Amino acid sequence: MEKTQQSRIRGGLYGLLVGDALGVPYEFHPANHIPPYCEIEMVPPKNFSRAHPLVMPGTWSDDGAQALCLLDSLAVCGRFCLKDFSDRLLCWYEEGKWAVDGDVFDVGIQTGEALNAYREGLAPEQCGILRPDGKGNGALMRTLPLALWHRGTDGELVLDAHNQCLITHGNPCNQVCCALYCLTARYLLKGQEFHPALVKAVRVLRKLYRQMPDHERELEWSVRPDEPWQGNGSGYVVDCLRSAFMILGRAKSYEEAVKQAVMLGDDTDTTACVVGGLAGIIFGEEGILGRWMEMLLGREDVEELLVRAFGRHF
Repeated sequence: MEKTQQSRIRGGLYGLLVGDALGVPYEFHPANHIPPYCEIEMVPPKNFSRAHPLVMPGTWSDDGAQALCLLDSLAVCGRFCLKDFSDRLLCWYEEGKWAVDGDVFDVGIQTGEALNAYREGLAPEQCGILRPDGKGNGALMRTLPLALWHRGTDGELVLDAHNQCLITHGNPCNQVCCALYCLTARYLLKGQEFHPALVKAVRVLRKLYRQMPDHERELEWSVRPDEPWQGNGSGYVVDCLRSAFMILGRAKSYEEAVKQAVMLGDDTDTTACVVGGLAGIIFGEEGILGRWMEMLLGREDVEELLVRAFGRHF
């Protein structure tokens, strides 16, 4: 059955949040310590050592909270505004805005350093390059709301995907990964199959990057779109993106996609978040397991944000 636009958008946002929450208990464990496929749930097996034992099952982490900060900013400003988005990230970091129960229990090192500098008055454009070679996946994990919400041209979406990186992850490599992810999501929202959507995203990005040599270099030499999509589930932004595309190229359901992401081990919450957002678009909201949706905490706030961002019919 053809998915409605509403189902794809809701599926994208909830797919991101559910994937994040599913991956939280398994974070930092190597692949050979992850339970078997059939035992991967928001509540792991009793003998499994959870990464965050005090965190309630169904809780999204920094990935989901920052993505909701981005959608909140878009809904309020009607466009991408780096300062407003940066202010909301700082509010999350300091006060728990968009964190479940206000509990900020997982913050990346580079993100923490950048937001500390922003608090002290450094311009947001400068905060993300305090570590010039920083190439963690902390901007990729939150970028999907841009693609869900954006109504501009492909070029405008790409520039906004670049700009949302600046506050924490300013290296061009991070910007390229976010742009490719957002373009792929855009074409999936239009109903394209995964492989054609990804091929088109690469083609469009190559055309746009002809006048952007640093970004073109990162696309061709770091992301390597002509090589088979393979990844190991690490926190390196390129590996995270390639892991997601590897899984999405073979998964037959939302459940299969996010469980495969968790089975890679290591950065399980972010890999499942990045995979889950696109899988939610592909398979629609109805493709996300009901038991996972029921366990997801904070849904009332998400529903209110969806209405503000997309209208009453959402």
